[in-house]
Amino acid sequence: MKKLIFFGVLGLFILASCNSTVTHTHNEHDHEAEGHNHATEDHDHSAHGDESGEGHSHETAGSHLETTEAHSDEIILPKVKAEAAGVKASIIEPAPFQQVIKTSGQVLAAQGDESVAVATVAGVVSFRGKVTEGMSVGSGTPLVTISSNNIADGDPVQRARIAYEVSKKEYERMKALVKNKIVSDKEFAQAEQNYENARISYEALSKNHSAIGQNITAPIAGYVKSILVKEGDYVTIGQPLVSVTQNRRLFLRAEVSEKYYPYLRTISSANFQTPYNNKVYELQALNGKLLSFGKTAGDNSFYVPVTFEFDNKGEVIPGSFVEVFLLSSPMENVISLPRTALTEEQGSYFVYLQLDEEGYKKQEVTVGADNGKNVQILSGVKAGDRVVTEGAYQVRLASASNAIPAHSHEH
Repeated sequence: MKKLIFFGVLGLFILASCNSTVTHTHNEHDHEAEGHNHATEDHDHSAHGDESGEGHSHETAGSHLETTEAHSDEIILPKVKAEAAGVKASIIEPAPFQQVIKTSGQVLAAQGDESVAVATVAGVVSFRGKVTEGMSVGSGTPLVTISSNNIADGDPVQRARIAYEVSKKEYERMKALVKNKIVSDKEFAQAEQNYENARISYEALSKNHSAIGQNITAPIAGYVKSILVKEGDYVTIGQPLVSVTQNRRLFLRAEVSEKYYPYLRTISSANFQTPYNNKVYELQALNGKLLSFGKTAGDNSFYVPVTFEFDNKGEVIPGSFVEVFLLSSPMENVISLPRTALTEEQGSYFVYLQLDEEGYKKQEVTVGADNGKNVQILSGVKAGDRVVTEGAYQVRLASASNAIPAHSHEH
């Protein structure tokens, strides 16, 4: 009986083992088939990729991206647009340049080119017509009338006339009596003196007198620089009324810091820039010359004056404050560019190199001396480079537009 039980259990165990083997073999077969299906799918996907061309497209896009990155710093500005915007480029070459001392100064009227009309009598001011600063006047042009009619002392011309007539009669009477020795020579001399003084005074006052008062005229031909009184003001004899300038020659007075005093002897000329038109004037082109430079600073100043004289061509306003560029020691073989070639961004300076007819490149530079028109370039460009000298901001705008993508890809 025991043997039967043993063989029964052994048979069940063998049967269980056979089922496990069959199941494992079936699973392996399923996995192999599944792997075959995956391989087929991969093959189909590859074949589909080849048919659609997507793999080729990705490779082409990558190649195009590399090319774009290689030329990402190039700015494209078509030739027609560059000419319309006034873009001009020049090949830079080393040339002489001068050390520059940058300071401030003032334009003044030259001595002898300015005169002031003053009051010849006391009275109330009224202007003859429209007198304005800057208007052109000729020598003898009426500017102001001074009326003394309502003043307690009366009209000075009338008083001078009366004094003249009285002294003249006394002089003529004395002249007849002195011949007969009725009056002394001393008395006659005194009468003659009184007569001459009265005559001179009357002729001076009556010269520009009219029914409405005493006319004050322009002492020289030129331009009205400043009007020193107002309509209805009371003035006294000798008081300044109107300043007239010829403006033929002007002074440029620069105030230089004491630290530059050792270099003042090397200064030969100057450029200056006005605040009202931002134009830079060169004294060499205005027949300018250095007159003097101060040997000491002022009592209440730490600056030494340097004075130039130059011709005024009617564009410079006397009295205006200007920016001055003093030119001193010469330097040889210096690379310099016009101010118009530079653009500034957050304290750094850039220029634009022209690579070809339509291609440009932004280049950072280090600047040195600045004479108001040209700037010394210490680094960033070299001799032979073609640099945009006019229209640099137009190229800058073109670089901003190039940074915006023309189209985008959607996947």
